Amino acid sequence: MALMQIPRRVDYGLRAVIYLSNRDPEKCCPIAEIAMQQRVPRKFLEKIVQDLIRSGLIKSKRGSSGGYTLARPAEAISLFDVIQAIEGPLAVNACLDVHLGCDQSPRCTMQGVWSDVQRKITEMLTQTTIADLTLPPRADFIGSSSLSSAA
Repeated sequence: MALMQIPRRVDYGLRAVIYLSNRDPEKCCPIAEIAMQQRVPRKFLEKIVQDLIRSGLIKSKRGSSGGYTLARPAEAISLFDVIQAIEGPLAVNACLDVHLGCDQSPRCTMQGVWSDVQRKITEMLTQTTIADLTLPPRADFIGSSSLSSAA
């Protein structure tokens, strides 16, 4: 079966942001903890986190109590925000990418379908916030539980 697949970078980035949303926003979380809890290669995650910092979704703090926190509330970060921060503009097909274009455009009968698919996907990703994917508080939750099955 062929898959329309989310890039691994996006999956890891979403998992990191969701993980941070489940932590105390006043305490920084080290990259090593995020990588370990999410079973993500640390070096790869460091590169992804830099994209999230540049986009204003995560903030970093240096020093012994340093690490990462969300830059804004989880309710104010959509899945679309995270995906766009990591991958850039979303296009479900090359014909919808402004930079790539398509030489078939004048006679293509599929462009309307791809445009509708993109609009619906964008709408869903924009309406779904990180808060929607945050685990509810549990009495036994200490902050070190893995969320890998949630992503």
